[in-house]
Amino acid sequence: MNLSDISIILYDAIAYISAGFVIFFLGKVVYQLVNKSFSVKEELVEKDNVAFAFAHTGYFIGLLLAIGSAIVGPTRGLVNDLVDIMAYGALAIILLNLSIWLNDKIILRKFSVKKEIITDRNSGTGIIEGAVSVASGLIIFGAVTGETDMGGWAHGFLTAVVFWAFGQLAMIIGAWVYQLITPYDVHDHIEKDNVAVGVGFAGALIAIANLIRFGIAGDFEGWGPTFTEAGFELVLGLALLPVMRFLTDKILLPGQRLTDEIVNQEHPNVGAAVIEAFAYVGGSVLITWCL
Repeated sequence: MNLSDISIILYDAIAYISAGFVIFFLGKVVYQLVNKSFSVKEELVEKDNVAFAFAHTGYFIGLLLAIGSAIVGPTRGLVNDLVDIMAYGALAIILLNLSIWLNDKIILRKFSVKKEIITDRNSGTGIIEGAVSVASGLIIFGAVTGETDMGGWAHGFLTAVVFWAFGQLAMIIGAWVYQLITPYDVHDHIEKDNVAVGVGFAGALIAIANLIRFGIAGDFEGWGPTFTEAGFELVLGLALLPVMRFLTDKILLPGQRLTDEIVNQEHPNVGAAVIEAFAYVGGSVLITWCL
């Protein structure tokens, strides 16, 4: 590799990074426009709101994953790549904000998410909202990466939106299954500021999304094959939740019951919940390696 090649690589890298920062800035502006009832700057800097920091950082992680989907893979030339980054970045901003809205209205529907994060500074709720953004970023990453011989931008946008919607449905189903396998009311304990419950729930959502990402990633070969693969991954993910919770009880937390550590103590064991979340996410990663 000569000096000229190195210069071109550096030039392209700087251009991609600059485009990424532009998307981040636009994402920040849109987030504040959508949430006019509070100030991002005030929550982060003046109030030191950790719950909001969790939620907002998750939003940016999701945005980063979505931007990455337009960067990775074969290049179409610098100009075309930059146009793709900006176009899919704008789509990602819209979809991520819709994901947060759906989380508020469906997944955590039993209480006001905004009140819990902004007024009560409930870190458990903030972690879940951040996890929803990360999960949506993973789904968008899977939907956008890969090649297709049909439709160009129009088809790329259509597949991204359809698979994002499928991923949101998968997370809603996953949240329902998670409630079924836990011997306590997840919403009730989250509203009581139980951070441990929020951490475990967040891990389950990200695990489901990671499996969906794997199922829809790669070259688009048609709706039927892609949905078959994604549906298979969703079934695996739903089966993963009770299995990994059982293994956490018996292997990762020997001698202790997970439920006792998370909800039956005066001070819930956040460390135990982190291990539970790791079990879900780690299990999903292991499945994607084995398939």
